[in-house]
Amino acid sequence: MSLLLELVFITAATIWLMKLLPSENGLRSCLGAPFLLIVAALIPTVLRNRSLVEIGLRVGRLGLTLRVLCVTSLAVFPGLFCGVLLLKYYGIQPPLCPVVPEKRWFSWLIYQFVYIAVAEEIFFRGYLQSNILSLLTIATKKKLAFLQFMSIIISAVVFAASHSLLLGNLISIITFFPGLILGWLFIKTKSLLAPILFHGLANVGYGLIAAVLT
Repeated sequence: MSLLLELVFITAATIWLMKLLPSENGLRSCLGAPFLLIVAALIPTVLRNRSLVEIGLRVGRLGLTLRVLCVTSLAVFPGLFCGVLLLKYYGIQPPLCPVVPEKRWFSWLIYQFVYIAVAEEIFFRGYLQSNILSLLTIATKKKLAFLQFMSIIISAVVFAASHSLLLGNLISIITFFPGLILGWLFIKTKSLLAPILFHGLANVGYGLIAAVLT
């Protein structure tokens, strides 16, 4: 029960505090939001004397991580490109299309990887999903594969709901689908490296594809 209350409180408080941060072009304070997400994930982890390895902060399994990342990227990104191309054909603006600054594109790229991807994965996959899995394991005697599947679903729902609340539009719930992929990558590799890299690649790739095609 204490773990459940912690997850609800930390998640709600973090989203509420992020909502209070100043916003420009749909982005919450460049460094404030990532800092808040990382702190919200690490402080409860340290206070509970949990190992950082348990939330995916580990070195190793590099070969597995790169293989899984490559296969996932090859399976997803061609479809993403075709989807944006199809939207352009029908004259539809791609949803959640980020603005890539012409003169600061490199700093934007670094920001997507170093701040957005790292911070969001540490919180939503490392802290939230790993604790949801622990909670489900304690609360039920279902098979591990089912519990892992449920942890992916629940964390993706929270991920999408958070984006919708913070960005102030309903279309942001489509982030549920990349949330599923990111959650699966975390379960598959037991490391945050794969979801962080995929998250950054997805953000940058989608932004660049949308900018070029539209």
